[in-house]
Amino acid sequence: MKKVLLAEDDTDFATVLKHYLEIHQFDVHWTKDGEEAWHAFQKNTYDLCIFDVMMPKLDGFSLAERCIKKSPDIPFLFLTARSQSEDKIKGLKLGADDYVVKPFEADELVLRMNNILKRTSKTLFKTSGNEIFIGQYTFDTQRLVLKFNDTVQQLTEKEAALIHFLYQNKNSLLKRDEVLKSVWKSDDYFSGRSMDVYISKLRKYFAEDRNITINSIRNIGLEFKVNN
Repeated sequence: MKKVLLAEDDTDFATVLKHYLEIHQFDVHWTKDGEEAWHAFQKNTYDLCIFDVMMPKLDGFSLAERCIKKSPDIPFLFLTARSQSEDKIKGLKLGADDYVVKPFEADELVLRMNNILKRTSKTLFKTSGNEIFIGQYTFDTQRLVLKFNDTVQQLTEKEAALIHFLYQNKNSLLKRDEVLKSVWKSDDYFSGRSMDVYISKLRKYFAEDRNITINSIRNIGLEFKVNN
């Protein structure tokens, strides 16, 4: 059974949702506010987190930021009664795997959860442990570290997988769906927005070497250019 952390302050809604998810073979740990969820997250290991956006003591966005700092690759989705585009964008920038607006069909939520778990349960990165030299950077594929002189950037598995895929296809034009299907295992809207966030991170990581650029070609895809 997959272990799920549910943070939801609406008791009636959470009770029904918890029961429904348990029928579908999820082990649900329900917490009534953001602070309670944060304490639970620090003590336990979860396969997926479901956070309501509007909660007392600690809102869903702030809670997600804390959880990501502790476990960068934890998959999570937001529940919200609001449908403003700025909320969705904020959630996606945090790295949310999905965003569900209330009211919603419970079957749809279960489907989304299973899709997320299916994507994230696959091994993202396999390597022989060799170091790869990318311009002036050293990419340690075993420790998932990117080094530039004395600066060391610890990478998440997703970041490392994306770097590895881009490096394997350096100086070539890559279609967006090709990158998404290879690294995210999905080319849906949320995966696309997530990829945009990760590409922005990689541009910052490689900013010290002007011979390395990640170019976005509108309506086509990406090009990871390395001028040695």
